Amino acid sequence: MSTNGYVATPTKLELKDISMLFSRRGRRFEALRDVSLQVAPGQYISIVGASGCGKTTLLRIVDGLSKPTRGEVWVDGRAVDRPGPDRGFVFQHDALFPWRTVLDNVIFGLEVQGRPKREARERADVLVRLVGLTGFEQHFPHELSGGMRQRANLARALTIDPDVLLMDEPFASLDAQTREIMQAELLRIWRSNRKTVLFVTHQIDEAVYLADRVVVMTSRPGQVKAVLDVDIPRPRDLSVKRTPRFLELVDAIWKMIEEEVKAALHITNTDGPSVHQVMM
Repeated sequence: MSTNGYVATPTKLELKDISMLFSRRGRRFEALRDVSLQVAPGQYISIVGASGCGKTTLLRIVDGLSKPTRGEVWVDGRAVDRPGPDRGFVFQHDALFPWRTVLDNVIFGLEVQGRPKREARERADVLVRLVGLTGFEQHFPHELSGGMRQRANLARALTIDPDVLLMDEPFASLDAQTREIMQAELLRIWRSNRKTVLFVTHQIDEAVYLADRVVVMTSRPGQVKAVLDVDIPRPRDLSVKRTPRFLELVDAIWKMIEEEVKAALHITNTDGPSVHQVMM
């Protein structure tokens, strides 16, 4: 375990002292404070922490959708100041265009880039196969299950071939069984392209199962409390969740988050909301 976010070079993604202040109804609050992290090419990083600790805000800053109050984001040595094709964002809700078929949704990003139609179609066909949607190319989103819609959502993000994939609780709306299947599928897809991934989740077991490293955030203002190396060999199947080392890592992370929630709310064993309620 390390207590900072630094790894040996080369570095694909670097966050330098990211801080974020918001103003609402004349009051200011601090969402993030001095978040620094270095991510090597092809690394899978999960980010966990209590609700409100700034996880989604951090992803939006990395994508260029939000500008930090202080600090910088660098991808391949270039400063991030706006969204770009080197980063792909997979949101919690699939955000597919309901009037477009699966194939047309997947092609959308390439259309925006002005890619030739034939090239775009070939690329989209490859990604549809990769995410396991062969045979559903002409289906509309309302004809798909939740898991299938998120597969299409992932394919759309991957079609532009981003260097960094940002995923904000993409499986949160799925039932437990589908969620586990999608976790295994996501690892299969990741092994095929080895994108650099930042993955936000509330599920600690999901974070450990998917990641090379897990970043644990403090309660607001969000800071990096610890970075844990997931020393479980790859490839992993779902049975790894029953192994002693997996359970040990999940328990260690849970205790860190529990400490943060209790400190933030000043709760006792009998008063106030439960830690589980705050985590949700």
